[in-house]
Amino acid sequence: MHADRHSTTRFPVPVDAALRAAGWQPGRWDIKQAEIWADALRDHASPAGHRHTVFPAAVEAWAEFGGLHIAPTGPGRQVAPAALHLDPLHGLHMARTLGDLGRALDTEVCPLGAETDTHALLAIDTEGRVYALDHTGDWYLGPDIDQALAALISGTEPVRLTVG
Repeated sequence: MHADRHSTTRFPVPVDAALRAAGWQPGRWDIKQAEIWADALRDHASPAGHRHTVFPAAVEAWAEFGGLHIAPTGPGRQVAPAALHLDPLHGLHMARTLGDLGRALDTEVCPLGAETDTHALLAIDTEGRVYALDHTGDWYLGPDIDQALAALISGTEPVRLTVG
């Protein structure tokens, strides 16, 4: 029996395969590590006094996907698929930038990880929406972590945020 491309997985088959190759599986939940990251972010203040806000959507994303190194295979649909390291400490020194983005979007934003090739910072807001921030701008990746990971891994072009 072979898995067809429309199996009842939570993610599209190639995305599911990339996540599983990175060590993810349904039900993965490392709340202990998520709390370590939450404490590290809460305890950090930038030299100018900017602080991170930690909220449930971020902690839940870290508990399920935190620590994964995701290396997609194959060509992307529209852009190159992103190699990801889902570790919020990539954003430890970005409290001011994330705070500014949160204010612009009328929400709060917390780091999620990074695209390892481009060094784009991945971030999540209180509603679970996911963004990427890089030298070219701020990008909307999806309404939740599942769709954002699917877009990043499959190489779907993100939407540029225009705020202001």
